[in-house]
Parts: sequence; C-alpha cells; structure tokens
Amino acid sequence: MASSTKDVHFVLLPLMQQGHMIPMIDIARILANHHATVTIITTPVNATRFKPAIDRAIQAKLKIQVIELQLPLAEVGLPEGCENFDMLPSIDLFVKMYASMDKLEKPLEHVLKRLTPAPSCIISDNQFPWTTDLAHRFGIPRLVFHGPGCFTYLCLHIVMNTNVLNEISSDLDYFVLPGIPDRIKLTKGQASGWGKRGTKEMDDFFDRMSVAEEAADGIVVNSFEELEPNYVKLLNEAKGKKVWCIGPVSLHNRSVLDMADRGNKAGIDEHDCLKWLDMKELRSVIFVCLGSMSSFCNEQVFELGLGLELCNVPFIWCIRSTTDEMEKWLLGYEERVKDRGVIIRGWAPQVLILSHKAVGGFVTHCGWNSTLEGVSAGVPMVTYPQFADQFLNERFVIDVLKTGVSIGVEVPVGVGEQDKYGVLVKKENIKTAVESVMNDEREGKARRERARELGEMAKRAMVEGGSSYLNTTLMIQDIIEELAKNA
Repeated sequence: MASSTKDVHFVLLPLMQQGHMIPMIDIARILANHHATVTIITTPVNATRFKPAIDRAIQAKLKIQVIELQLPLAEVGLPEGCENFDMLPSIDLFVKMYASMDKLEKPLEHVLKRLTPAPSCIISDNQFPWTTDLAHRFGIPRLVFHGPGCFTYLCLHIVMNTNVLNEISSDLDYFVLPGIPDRIKLTKGQASGWGKRGTKEMDDFFDRMSVAEEAADGIVVNSFEELEPNYVKLLNEAKGKKVWCIGPVSLHNRSVLDMADRGNKAGIDEHDCLKWLDMKELRSVIFVCLGSMSSFCNEQVFELGLGLELCNVPFIWCIRSTTDEMEKWLLGYEERVKDRGVIIRGWAPQVLILSHKAVGGFVTHCGWNSTLEGVSAGVPMVTYPQFADQFLNERFVIDVLKTGVSIGVEVPVGVGEQDKYGVLVKKENIKTAVESVMNDEREGKARRERARELGEMAKRAMVEGGSSYLNTTLMIQDIIEELAKNA
C-alpha cells in the first residue's frame, strides 16, 4: 500500500499517436519529478520515438521505465511494424488498429502482476476502454487521459450525449452549440468529426469507451485552470468526477534537448534552426506546422507555399511528407524564398521553435497539443483545422481566447481523403490570415497582447505553487488516500 509519494506507482498507457503520446510522456516525467514511480506501456516502434527523452530522465535518477508490448498486427490484418496511427494510409484502417489494441489487455495484466512496487493507478488514453475493468481487477483507480482541453471535451460530451445534431439535416449547416457560456457556431460536419462511427464495430467501440469512462475514477487534462475556468467547472459537473488540469505539460521541457526531442527525430538540426531564428527580428517569423496526421493534395501544398511567398513575412514551414511532384515544385520554390524561408521535411522541433523570441505567429491545424503549445509560447495563431476535434479547438482559440484568425476551412478532410476535396484554401486567404495575425495594427495588437498574457499565465501554472503544479500534487495525494481506503 502506498503511504507517501515515493511509494506510488503510476502505469501510463498512451494511445499510439503522436498527439497523444507526446503529452503522456511529459506527464510521466512530471509524475516522476514528484517522486512517484512511473511505468510507460507502449510498443517497440513507439518506444524508439521517445527513447532519448526517457533515457535523460533515467540519467537524472527519475524512477521511470518503459515496458514494450507487441501489437498483434498480422492477426487483425495490418502490416508488421505499422504500430502508430500516423503510419496508417487510410482512416478505414483505424478499426483494425483498435482491434489490435484490444488484444493488449491480457499481456498488460501479466505485466501488472509482476511490477514492483505494485501498481497504484492506471492513467490510460480514453481509447483503451478495457483498462477500467483491468484497474478494478487490481483494486486500483483508473484515470482517463483525453487529448483535448476542457472546452472541447465538454462540447464533444454535448454532441455525443444529446440530440443536438439530429435536428440538423446537412453536414454543411451551421448551428449554435447549446449548454455552454460562449456563443459557438459550427457545422454539423465540424461538430461530429471526432467519434465518426459509420460501422457497427466503431459504434460498439465508442459505446464501450463511454461506459468505461463513466466507471473511471477521474479525468486528467492537459490544460490549466486559468485558461478555461468556466469549462473546467462545467466538465466536472457534466462528467460527475474529478477533473485534474495539470498542464501545459509541454512547459516541463526546459532544456534545448528536451524541447527538440519530443516525438520523432526532427527533420532539421536544432542548432541550425536556432541560428537562423537568432538572425531574425523580434516576433517577425511565422511558423507553419500542420500536424503529424495531416495530409494535403499537391495543389493545396503549392497554394499554401504561394500564400506564404505573397506575405513577405519570414517563415519556417514544416511539411510532414512530400511526393515526387512536390519535391520538383519545391526545388524552384526554395530558391525563390531562400532569403526569408526555411522548409523542414518531416518532424519539426515545434516547442523549441515556438519558444524563440523571433517567432510572432503560428499557422496550426489546431490539434490540442499544438494549440496549447501556441498558447504557452504567447503567440497568436492562424487556425487551419482538418478533422477530429480540431474545428472545436479552432472555435476555442477564436471565440473564447480571441487570439486567432481563421484561414477559412469549413469542410473536415479525413486521413487519406485529401485528393477527394482538392484545394480548400487559396493563396489569397493564406496571405490575408497571416498578415492579419502578424500585423501590429489595433486589432492585431490586442490579439498579440492577449496571447502574451495567456503565455505568462501558462508558465505560472506549471511552476511550484502554480495551479497545475498543485493539481498534480493533489492528484497524487488523492491516489494515496484512495488506496488507503481500499486496503
């Protein structure tokens, strides 16, 4: 039985997707910094992605370890080595990935039986519904980790647990979301992008997820109370359980190496990147990075590049993957913009770039990690959502925080669907949105000032005595008390 923090053993099970894994690895290191023992459960391919960060934590004498479990991919019809959602070519294969994840229950049960000290609590992604049953079998709490913040989480709760969408006929029709303090207008397609079902398997999976969440002991959110105080309270009431806001967890990374090594190996040397930024004026650079799961047709990539060229603003543009046609186009493009533009192919050291004083704006897909990293850096954002919860996060940035400008995307585009939709954002829209965020005129100045204030609040939340630091301490204490009760 745990009687103090040093006796508590957290087992963390992150979803195999960059946007979920990265914050969970930060959470693991935060808990270990609070003197808890932490075991991260993942698969071999995913373990290699964050190995440098974990190795440094171990060298710093933190009680943290990684245990690898193999996904039975062949059994469900997925290619060997395809262990992360960002490796799946189509959204249709997600159901097979979920089927393989379900088969980790027994192997994890064997692992938990052998752990020393015995596990005290499981923190698992909401997309591992079976971990609630597993935790109960061991007589320990399960806390749910859900990717987005409290605002988006509450909006999803309303969409999925009321009939609000039933009254709207077309996916393109706008409506005002009921039951929240701010006036949020969305289309049916934007509101239902996360948890799109469509098949019996996905229906069953989301039903199981919902039941498991209801039976869980609490919710861990990568956010901070000062960012969305009304929504923390409302989410608490809607879910009927404790909501622990312990972020922004990215701010736990303070060294250049920790900031550069979050997720995959960066497609640029961090020192070259910093050297380039050091030569730029204060808040003059726009950073463009549209997520690990985003996919665009060739023509949309060209349009984005031309929009950046038209702006006449220095930029760093991260392109996740390129085709032969893109590479041909980029040859001439890079030559034209070489004096003021840097293109990163693959993974970008995002936190490192955003934290540099030369960066004055961020074009983002509005994944929650990126949104919160933009908030933490104190920069205004150009919002360019694609699917899932991203349109809700966009509304949070624009309508609640008032620190963003929309690029004008209205239609969700799923993984692998980019060629079906073609160009959705023209170069002129890109130019207008970027210039609007980067200018220092009245509206731009007010937006920039609000962004700066939120960045300061985020930093205060994470230091000793701040709201998120305190919530982490109280959450650990709560687990200790829960175990004492059940002993």
